[in-house]
Amino acid sequence: MKIAELHVHRIDLRIRTGSYVMSGASLEAVDSTVVELITDTGLKAYGETCPVGPTYQPEHALGARAALAEMAPHLIGEDPLNANALHRNMNAHLNGHNYAKAVVDMAHWDLMGKVHGARVCDLLGGAVFEEVPSYYAISVGEPDEVARLALEKSRQGFPRLQLKVGGRTIDADIATIRKVWETVGRTVRLVADANRSWTTRDALHLSKSCADIPVVLEQPCNTMTEIARIRPQLEHPVYLDESTESLGDVLNAVGSGLCDGFGFKVGRLGGLSHLRTARDICRVWSLPHTCDDSFGGDITAAACVHAGATVEAHLNEGVWISQPYTGVHYDPEGGIEVSNGRISLPRGPGLGVTPSPERLGPPVASYG
Repeated sequence: MKIAELHVHRIDLRIRTGSYVMSGASLEAVDSTVVELITDTGLKAYGETCPVGPTYQPEHALGARAALAEMAPHLIGEDPLNANALHRNMNAHLNGHNYAKAVVDMAHWDLMGKVHGARVCDLLGGAVFEEVPSYYAISVGEPDEVARLALEKSRQGFPRLQLKVGGRTIDADIATIRKVWETVGRTVRLVADANRSWTTRDALHLSKSCADIPVVLEQPCNTMTEIARIRPQLEHPVYLDESTESLGDVLNAVGSGLCDGFGFKVGRLGGLSHLRTARDICRVWSLPHTCDDSFGGDITAAACVHAGATVEAHLNEGVWISQPYTGVHYDPEGGIEVSNGRISLPRGPGLGVTPSPERLGPPVASYG
């Protein structure tokens, strides 16, 4: 079996809940890239990448499609079932750009499942859950409004809430966290996600001021060096997210005792192949983590759910998908949705989603 064609599609995902606000950006829409891989036997598989604008990380939608333009011609004729060969090929023709390489890796796992009649979660080691816990991310906002949303989402069954903070005075962040805690208490697990925006001074100030509140601080500062400098003085657990751009970063953080858990992104790590390795590292060290991606539709959501289903309950921090924010489905029959704070595993082999040609639209680039 060989790769015969690669088609690249661009999809505009509008955010129906209003602006999605975090410390470095306010978004009304995101630009997603879907790849359709077709083999010489006629089988089709899919992958997706959807950066959150151009400032969240050193990645953006146009960059994804430009990176695929560099790699795709060299992938024609490759064995799509050989993940190692695919990654060697992509690395030989483009340095970095994990988020674009993740699209091809995702399609590889989708195809593997279809060839062997197995779900991706079973190929990744086997499902622990048929329904995975989800969590909801609440945009940066005024304390009363964030607390109102927190109560609403906790009543909808979300076991974990992520409060976006940063990009304003630290006292506003403190007021928000305290108001949410007063409103929902221990009914949900709370995470304050600064998306790299706090100075070490502000991170310390907030942690001391909220020492009585059980909240996780996710990526409080921009770099691992900054976090390491203040880590012994913090009153709260620390999770890393944006700092883990590779498996080497994960190993460095684990080996140095820098964090208590992770927010993993399929795209940032370069695909499900690398996320599987990161998951296994966390299992050895008993470190909880999420299985997410930045944004995206049903294809990204399916990949995250399959990965999240393989994580043991005591380490499973949940799966975030963008469906509650966009309401969009590529697959009219098997779209991925959150229900009562949980997400059911897709049915069928591979990723278990089949995008409709009408939803994908014509390709913006084709190779092969």
